[in-house]
Amino acid sequence: MGVGKSTVGRMLAERLGVGYRDTDDDIVAAEGRAIADIFLEEGESAFRALEKAAVRAALAEHDGVVALGGGAVLDPGTRTLLAGHRVVYLSMDVEEAVHRTGLNVARPLLAVNPRKQWRELMEARRHLYEEVATVVVATDGRTPEEVTQSVLEALELRQR
Repeated sequence: MGVGKSTVGRMLAERLGVGYRDTDDDIVAAEGRAIADIFLEEGESAFRALEKAAVRAALAEHDGVVALGGGAVLDPGTRTLLAGHRVVYLSMDVEEAVHRTGLNVARPLLAVNPRKQWRELMEARRHLYEEVATVVVATDGRTPEEVTQSVLEALELRQR
């Protein structure tokens, strides 16, 4: 959340000369409502089912850069699907995360106490991110351009 996956993903796709797809955007388009609304109206489990289907479809249909929501790795089936792909984990520390996300209520999992909730989410997820990651790239104090360049170098990819 707030790590810059959408910005970096788009920049990475552009530099590689491939398409960009964000599974969160796919869900919003298919459902016709915001993710926060899905969480509020149907709950997290309903959203996670939609997310799992969106990730499966994106990986099957898209050859370019795919950005996943932060909770996508919670599903063991999704982690298995990611095993055949290059996966970049964009990491950052809690202070950077809070600075970037602020107290944004549109992020349903951070609505009450952002620092505490972000730490708890990362404690529960970090090992899963690391499990599926081909490379880990820190984003703290770096511009999207610097992060994108680091991803290209880490994956040893050539720009077009």
